[in-house]
Amino acid sequence: MILTMASPVHRRLESADSYADWHAAAELYDARKGLDRWRAKDQTSLYDYVAVTRRLTRLRALKQAGNNKGLMHALNEGIHGNMDGIGKARLYTKARAGTKHLVEEYIREITDALAYLADNPTPDITEAEKIDFFQRATHCFGRTGLLLSGAGTLLFFHFGVLKALAEQNLLPSIISGSSGGAWVAAFVGTRTREQFLQDLNDPELAHREREPGELKWYEKLLGKTVSIEDGDAKLAALIPDLTFQEAYELSGIQINISISPTEHHQKPRLLSATTSPTAMIREAIMASSAVPGVFPPVALAARDENGERVEFLRGSRWLDGSLTGDLPVKRLARLYGVNHTIVSQTNPLVLPFVDANKDPSGIIGLARQNGLSLAKNISLATTRLWRRPLSTTDLGRTLVNGFISLASQSYTGDITILPRQRMAAYNPLVWLSEKSQSEVNALIDDGERSTWPAMERIRNQTMISRELDRIIAQYDRDVMHKKPSKKSSKK
Repeated sequence: MILTMASPVHRRLESADSYADWHAAAELYDARKGLDRWRAKDQTSLYDYVAVTRRLTRLRALKQAGNNKGLMHALNEGIHGNMDGIGKARLYTKARAGTKHLVEEYIREITDALAYLADNPTPDITEAEKIDFFQRATHCFGRTGLLLSGAGTLLFFHFGVLKALAEQNLLPSIISGSSGGAWVAAFVGTRTREQFLQDLNDPELAHREREPGELKWYEKLLGKTVSIEDGDAKLAALIPDLTFQEAYELSGIQINISISPTEHHQKPRLLSATTSPTAMIREAIMASSAVPGVFPPVALAARDENGERVEFLRGSRWLDGSLTGDLPVKRLARLYGVNHTIVSQTNPLVLPFVDANKDPSGIIGLARQNGLSLAKNISLATTRLWRRPLSTTDLGRTLVNGFISLASQSYTGDITILPRQRMAAYNPLVWLSEKSQSEVNALIDDGERSTWPAMERIRNQTMISRELDRIIAQYDRDVMHKKPSKKSSKK
């Protein structure tokens, strides 16, 4: 059956009010197109279905027989995000509602086996052996990071992405942001999940009576964006005056904010509870948002050993984080073992050159990718050739170095979420202008709807790492609970 864009199924996909509604429409779409049969059929050249079937059968047999040592041995060789090709992007571009049932069953079976070993007595495996196994498995499998690009006032798109993920309990605990993305990362990272969703749902769903003069969260963030005083007022209204460590203890989320240096001897930095626990979040956001030529460089702040506010990295000034670290993938890998990334990309400077599909197929896809790569290389070579004559002033040097940094970066992740209406975002007048309430709601809605098609891929590709994180966290709590107090140890 041929489905046109005006068909009832497409209209149902476009008009869905929630992910549950969208997924139900996606399943109907797959059924109408015969893609449900594609999902049910194991065979395809996209992955080694024979090996996956063999591993799945073995895991089930070992678990049913109570062979814990054998199960652990089988897991040791089979915990890998792209084992036998199951992580390929093209496995998720065929059907709307998910991928091959065999792939989904295999991932669930590994997750269930991990939970089984962690949560049940295993007389043939010592506690020390299990802890060692889970720590190694966590290290080898890696973790997922969510990266929010620089966005200007298009940052509300990021809110929609985070809202969609949080409602499905799929929000990663490692989030980075630069420029506009730094605002969003700090917003979610200084609140509990419940507080975050309550704030985001307030504009459309709550309609509660407010105190005189009280502003909703999105009203606090509206208005002109070229005033330093206005930016300070927005920060004070939106983001608690916390250090990175205090925010992590509150939310359990590792906020990472990119900033760029103004001095030649300084290097770009990624501020977080790991790298700079005493640094203050508000000043980090202002630095990461300081667009050259629009905002002056910003001095950072921190709390000293007495809890007093002091200057952080005294004498240094910092600028827009997207210039050098829009998506700090390598630094997240070093800090947290992140090897799987979800990117919410709204950076207007790079959107024309970004393709969400990292695995292009066919002649057209390959030609487009090669053309973009060639254009980037030519522009970089030309800019480097004219670097010295263009760098006669501090602003010129900053802009030239900024362009080279921008053009040298990668702007996609393993999973890249892009605005559906991308052409509107290319206009600088759009991404630097103030937004009305209806425009804010539209951007949040676009972020949600742009995330829904990737939801099952995100669920499958993060399921094992989320289970491993749960297990390690449980072991850590158990160790703290069993740890004797100083008073009892003296006895």
